Amino acid sequence: MANTIHVDVVSAEESIFSGEAKFVALPGEAGELGIFPRHTPLITRIRPGAVRIETADGNEEFVFVAGGILEVQPNAVTVLSDTAIRGKDLDEEKANQSKASAEEALKKAKSDIDIAMAQSELAVMAAQIAALRKYRQKK
Repeated sequence: MANTIHVDVVSAEESIFSGEAKFVALPGEAGELGIFPRHTPLITRIRPGAVRIETADGNEEFVFVAGGILEVQPNAVTVLSDTAIRGKDLDEEKANQSKASAEEALKKAKSDIDIAMAQSELAVMAAQIAALRKYRQKK
């Protein structure tokens, strides 16, 4: 029996992570999900936040995702997200600027669609900043 599971984290632009892992934790739609090898097959949406991958060699990888889809098979985990950023590539200053822009857009929003878009962007940026802080604490 394998004690690892193959993990792929893919954004619209590129493969962000591909490798063997002992464990994966990520923000499921209904709460935090933990996935070990031989997990029951599952497809679900995920919320913006950090994907934490405990690699086969015992290290940890963090990837921020702006939401997306998770597919779990007994031997493989696939995370598909429009936006995925490696923990080491997260930029707190840029994230804070984007959050401030989203807050400003929310104040100026005139229609329900503008409000919804600004709230969505704000949620993504807040999740990115939280993921960044979590990643920094682990370092």
